[in-house]
Amino acid sequence: MATITSSAANNTHVPATNSPAARQRSTQPRPPFASVADVGLSPARVAAGVEALQGSARSRAETLWIYYRNPMRSTAMGPRSYRLGQERGLPARLVRPPAGDDRAEPRELVIENDIAWRIGAMVDFLVGKPVRLVSRAPDQATRALVETALARVWERSGGLAALQRAALLGHIFGHVDMVVRRRQHEAETAAIADLYVDIIDPRCGRAVTAGPLSALTAPPAPAGALADPASGTAYVIHTAVPGPRAAADDLQSLTEVITPTHRQLYADRGSGPVLIHQERNAVSPGQLPVARAVNSVGPEGEPAPGEVEPLIPMQDELNTRLSDRAYRVTLQSFKMLLAKGLAGFDKAPVGPGMVWATDNPDAAIETFGGDAASPSEDRHIDELREALDKLSGVPPLATGVVRAKVGNLSSENALRLTLQGLLARTRRKRVTYGSALLHASGLILAALHESGELPTDTQARALDLQWPDELVGDGLDALREAQAKRELGVPAKAVLTELGYPQ
Repeated sequence: MATITSSAANNTHVPATNSPAARQRSTQPRPPFASVADVGLSPARVAAGVEALQGSARSRAETLWIYYRNPMRSTAMGPRSYRLGQERGLPARLVRPPAGDDRAEPRELVIENDIAWRIGAMVDFLVGKPVRLVSRAPDQATRALVETALARVWERSGGLAALQRAALLGHIFGHVDMVVRRRQHEAETAAIADLYVDIIDPRCGRAVTAGPLSALTAPPAPAGALADPASGTAYVIHTAVPGPRAAADDLQSLTEVITPTHRQLYADRGSGPVLIHQERNAVSPGQLPVARAVNSVGPEGEPAPGEVEPLIPMQDELNTRLSDRAYRVTLQSFKMLLAKGLAGFDKAPVGPGMVWATDNPDAAIETFGGDAASPSEDRHIDELREALDKLSGVPPLATGVVRAKVGNLSSENALRLTLQGLLARTRRKRVTYGSALLHASGLILAALHESGELPTDTQARALDLQWPDELVGDGLDALREAQAKRELGVPAKAVLTELGYPQ
């Protein structure tokens, strides 16, 4: 039978037995994930979910990541020793030698990754500065304790870097999940610092709260969530172990099943998943310790696609046209000269500063070959860049590239008008990402309350989220706004906090 470990902190143990009936049952083949039935789940649904996590959606997630990252892959053939990820979107006439000519090389390729810098700009505008969680507890002492505890947990989870990673993954894949965990220790006592938030890579899976399991997977750690009609929701994380480690200890994958009541861990060493650990859900009994941040919401309430997917067709077309233009530029350098009526033309080169004299009035030097300028092609490339600007909402100005006059307004107002689309998207995303941050923070406070580390009631666990300004101006507008708030009766402490002055 499977060996199940337990810790003193969760006081969970599955006793083993040596009875003849138990030994007979242990020799019979068991279905995969049979032990999930102990926590009210269907083994068939979990097995089907894990299989789906490694199915066709895997290639889709890999494609989204490749178009963002544009990774370089080393090759041993051809004039170049590497290939770029976005080359997969180029037509065959550019990446394959001409038919019947095995010695010919593919054309010169130009790959300009217009996706990565746009995603980076979106993340910078969303969480380029620290985000502050403010408690709405009625008394000041509780507010201070709540805010200090949350700050410690989020700092242990990675702080601003963790939020930026979550925002990056959410922009690429359309959503990102955050799981609140507690580090395991031998002792029964725990500390606030033992809680942390684990950012689950969306390439690992797609969490749902109703209906069949839906997966969005890619290496290295497929994950997802499923809803079982009989027992409610569970979250499944399936981790494929890398090759060297798998070869060392025969471990091929790890599967974690999280339910509102339990947490199970399965190891697969080639003969199927075997339960190796089980414990009670001590973080959020009765609910999943999972908060989902979506990049945007679709018309039916489902998470909409990320920012990469709509840009892929335009990126492929841009790379194609840039490669075609590079080919034409190459042809320009191979122009040839045709001399007519010139004696000795084959004995001396023709170049700048060379003067040829002849008595032949019909003599001439003509150029041929190469290619002339193509204004329509240049216009098409400019239109492609404009289309990318419209689809993403990120103009080059967002990264400091100024290609035209900003205007006669003050710099901050002019930037806001120019970046209106990006700022509007950022404010919309702050609603969805902020909701997930508040949910995860609420799970943290609930876990601290259940463990007795920081007892709070529902009112004391109410939180607000303060986002910094997206643009850095001269500060005068912020001071005028602060002065207007003071005249309206807003407490001075709150105004100074918004301005960034520590209290």
